[in-house]
Amino acid sequence: MKPHPAGAPRAASSDPVRKQFLVFGSPALGEAEIQEVVDTLRSGWIGTGPRVARFEEMFRGYIGSPHALALNSCTAALHLSMIAAGIGPGDEVITTPHTFAATANSIVHTGATPVFVDVDQATQNIDPSLIERAVTPRTRAILPVHFAGRPCEMDPIMSVARRHGLRVIEDAAHAIESVYRGRHIGTIGDAACFSFYVTKNIVTGEGGMVTTSDDTWAEKIQTYGLHGLSKGAWKRYSDSGFVHYQVLYPGFKYNMTDMQAALGIRQMERIDAYAARRREIWSRYDKAFSDLPAAVPSPMREDTEPATVHARHLYTLLLDVERLNIDRDAVVEELKGEGIGTGIHFISLHLHPYYRERFGFSPDDFPQARHISERTVSLPLSARLSDQDVDDVITAVRKVLLRHS
Repeated sequence: MKPHPAGAPRAASSDPVRKQFLVFGSPALGEAEIQEVVDTLRSGWIGTGPRVARFEEMFRGYIGSPHALALNSCTAALHLSMIAAGIGPGDEVITTPHTFAATANSIVHTGATPVFVDVDQATQNIDPSLIERAVTPRTRAILPVHFAGRPCEMDPIMSVARRHGLRVIEDAAHAIESVYRGRHIGTIGDAACFSFYVTKNIVTGEGGMVTTSDDTWAEKIQTYGLHGLSKGAWKRYSDSGFVHYQVLYPGFKYNMTDMQAALGIRQMERIDAYAARRREIWSRYDKAFSDLPAAVPSPMREDTEPATVHARHLYTLLLDVERLNIDRDAVVEELKGEGIGTGIHFISLHLHPYYRERFGFSPDDFPQARHISERTVSLPLSARLSDQDVDDVITAVRKVLLRHS
C-alpha cells in the first residue's frame, strides 16, 4: 500500500459525480411525520405522554417482547439495563471493541470494567469462540453488539452466559429488524437496547428503547429513567388526577418526549417498506462492487440460514488496501470530492486514547478489530435514496477505487 502523504492537499475532482452533496445517513421523513409533530405541538403535551406510550406499544408488538421502555437514547438504554442488572464497581462486562464509544462508556459509567473480545473478520461481530476465555470471577454480563444489523451468534453466547451465570444485554442499536433463528432480536437476552438516532433505520432524532421480559428490570428501568420517581409525568398530570410521587432511586433524566415519539409512531408504520428499499440498494451495491479491490459485506444466506434476518443498517466496504495506492482516509476524502458522504464504522475502541491509556491496551491486542478499523468505509444506505442517488454512489466508488487500483 502507498498511502497518500500525510498533510498533502487533495484536489477536488474537476468533474465530480454529484454537484449536490449526498449526505450520509439522511433519514426518510415525510409529511406524515411532520403532521404528527404539528399535532403534538397543538395538543399541548410535548413531554413524556400519550405518544410515548403509543410508540412503546407499537415497538413492543413489533419485537414481540413483554416490555418496551422508551428513553432519550440507546446510551441511556444500555446504562439503565446494566443498573437493572446490578452491575457496578469491581464488576466486568465482556463486549467487543468494534463498536461505538457508547457501548463501553455505558459500562464505565456503572463503575464496571469493559473487557474486550475480538471480532470475527467476516461478520464483524464478537467472536463467540473467544468469549469463554475472557470470563473471570468478576464477570457479570456479556454485551454483544449486532454490528450493521447482522445478528450475533446468540446460541453460543447464551450458552456461555448460562454456564457462568451471566446476564446478556444486547446492543441492538443497528438491529431493529434483525431476527436470529426465528427469534427477533430483543427477545433473546435479558435485555436489548435499540437506537432511533437520526442515521438509524427508524428515527426519532434522538431516542432509544429497552426490551425485556423481566418485570422487575422493566420497573427499575422505567423508574430510573425519570429521576427515580414512583410515577411518570404523564400519570402524575393526566386527567386521572394528580398523584404525589416518591423518589425511590437516585435516577436520571433519560425519558423520551412525545415530540420524539411523534416521529417514531409514523416511522414504525413504514418499517417493512424501508427495509425492503434498503435490501434493493444493498443488492445493487453487491453487484456493482464485486470486481473492485474491496470486500463487500459477507452474505448472510438468509434463504438457507434458518429464519435469520439482517437489518441492513450499514453497508460497509472493507478496502483491500494492499491493492490500492491510497489509504482508507484518502478514499473517504476523494469520495467527498465526488459529492458522496460516507461514514467510518468504527475505529476500534482499544485504539482510542481514553481506553488505551485507562486500560493499557496496545494496537495489536485485537488484530481483527484493528484490521477492520484501517479498511472500513460505510456507504449511504437510506430508504430516502433515489435510484439516481444509488447510481451516483456506485459511479463514484468505482471511479475512485479503479483510479487508485
